[in-house]
Amino acid sequence: MALALDNHWIWDFWLARNGPDWHIYFLKADASLGDPELRHRNVTQGHAISTDLVNWDYKGTCFAPSKGPAFDDWTTWTGSVVQGDDGVWHLFYTGTPHAQEGMHQRIGHATSTDMHSWERVGDGLALDISGPDYEEYTPGHWHDRAMRDPWVIRNPNGAGWLMFFTARVPGTDEPNAGGSIGFATSPDLYDWTLQPPVYRGGTFGQMEVPQVFEHNGKWYCIFCTAAEHWSEAYKALNPQAPVTGTHYLIADDPLGPWEVAPGAFLDGAYPCRRYAGKIVEKDGALFLMGFIHTRENEPFVGRVSDPIPVSVDEQGYLHAHPERVAAGADI
Repeated sequence: MALALDNHWIWDFWLARNGPDWHIYFLKADASLGDPELRHRNVTQGHAISTDLVNWDYKGTCFAPSKGPAFDDWTTWTGSVVQGDDGVWHLFYTGTPHAQEGMHQRIGHATSTDMHSWERVGDGLALDISGPDYEEYTPGHWHDRAMRDPWVIRNPNGAGWLMFFTARVPGTDEPNAGGSIGFATSPDLYDWTLQPPVYRGGTFGQMEVPQVFEHNGKWYCIFCTAAEHWSEAYKALNPQAPVTGTHYLIADDPLGPWEVAPGAFLDGAYPCRRYAGKIVEKDGALFLMGFIHTRENEPFVGRVSDPIPVSVDEQGYLHAHPERVAAGADI
């Protein structure tokens, strides 16, 4: 049974492990809005716990936009959760303000000792973009100033922490060639330094909700994008008809160089079936989870799928297997 809420839509989500428990955090909005597109600007974050990634205990709302004028007083969107060396849990998230018509995205920071009640660190702002490596808001060229969906991991090559996020690079004539994976570093999870992107694009207009992880010596950067955001160069490279869904970059090191995995999308369809996929490792095996977007006669579903098995071939490429899911699972 998938994670679902009565009378609410669920979409982007992220997970954190604490002992036997999986904690899932997700964006949610009241379905009484009527139009699913309105969910993006009427959002809070929910929290649930599971031991098997199938049966979930919903704990309620755990985070919401700031009440006063702030960089995150309109939305608190997608992020990630990690535990620091002192046992404190850290939430990194996307914030947008009512100012600037909500088009400027920045990355926020909050902490918790119980994984549910989050307090902003200072005014909450952890990182902003600047300089020549990242595209500022250019109306008519792209629909927002992209700096969102932070994914934070420990630095596997030394001390400190690494952050990957959805961004765009400047100077592209084709808007769909500008999507990139932004990058920042920190010694302690509190002080962040913006770095050049680790992937400079050319393939998609946006690469949303990145997730970076290692498996069997290979590094993977999961991302999602829409069919209408495939660049002309990527269409020429991939003979598959454009789909919307989840795919990945692959590398030998988290700093790259990263390359788009060849072949069909890891989990794509048109119209979109699942989006914002995450890879989860459980008992040594990999699984894919995404939020269920569209079903027959349901233009927007809004719940989290059950896990889908993922295999890894001899070259390190990932393959999702929805056909291996048990009858009755919600995928």
